[in-house]
Amino acid sequence: MCVANQIEQQQGNAELTTEQIRAQRKLECALGYRLLAAQKWGDLGDGHISARDPERTDCFWMLQYGVSYHAVTVSDLVLVGPDGQLVDGDGFVNLAGYYIHQPILEARPDLISAVHVHTGWGTPFSAEARLFEPISQESCIFFEDHSLWDDEEVQVQSVAAGKRIAKALEDNRAIILRNHGLLTGADSVAEAVGLFVIMERVAEVHMKARNPQPISAEMARFAKADLIVGGAGYAAFTSLLSRHLPETDIVNQ
Repeated sequence: MCVANQIEQQQGNAELTTEQIRAQRKLECALGYRLLAAQKWGDLGDGHISARDPERTDCFWMLQYGVSYHAVTVSDLVLVGPDGQLVDGDGFVNLAGYYIHQPILEARPDLISAVHVHTGWGTPFSAEARLFEPISQESCIFFEDHSLWDDEEVQVQSVAAGKRIAKALEDNRAIILRNHGLLTGADSVAEAVGLFVIMERVAEVHMKARNPQPISAEMARFAKADLIVGGAGYAAFTSLLSRHLPETDIVNQ
C-alpha cells in the first residue's frame, strides 16, 4: 500500500486508540520532513515541524537536532516537554524549534502542528513585511486567514519571542514572520505541511507578479470556501506523498 493511501485510511478511522493517534501524528511528521527535503528545503537544518502528543498535550514531537531531512525516520523524532526538556526519544532538542512551537501550541489548543522552514520565496517575501493579496487561486486559501509578525527579532532565541509570534498569529492558519519566512498551523500534521507548501507557492506568485490585479473580497471568500472543503493542506500533502514518497517503509521505523 502506498503511503498516501495508508494516511487516508487512518485519517478516516474514528476508532483510533491514543497510541494509534500518536503513531499517525509521528508518521505524518516524519513524512513532512521528507517532503520538505523533496522541495529542496531545510538543507541547513533551518526549519521544524511539530506534532502535539495526544496524551501529554503540553508536549510535542519534533525532529531531534542534527538529522538531515531527507533521511528522517519516525525513530528520529523526540518528545519535547513544556520547559524544553527531552521527555522521550534519543538525541538533542532543537531549541530554536522549541522557542517557536511551544508558545504557539500552548496558545492554540486547537492546533496539532505548526510548520516553519526557510524557503526561496517565502523568506524574501517576508522581508517586505506585508500580507498576501488575493492575486491567485491558491492565495485565496489564506484570504483573511493569515497575519504578519512585524518584529525585528529574526533570531528567535527565547520563549518570550515565541509568545509574541503566537499572539500575532491570533486564530489564523498562517503567519508571515518579518525578515524570516513563513509558518502554518493546523489541526493535523498533514494539513499544516500541505498548507506550508501552498503558502510558499503563494509567496512565489507575489514575488514574480509585476503588476498583479487582486480579485474582489467577495470572490476571494467564494474561492476560499470551495478550496478548503476537505482540507486544502491535506489534499496537497497526499498529492506530494504520491509524487515524492510512494513507499511505506522509508520512514515507518
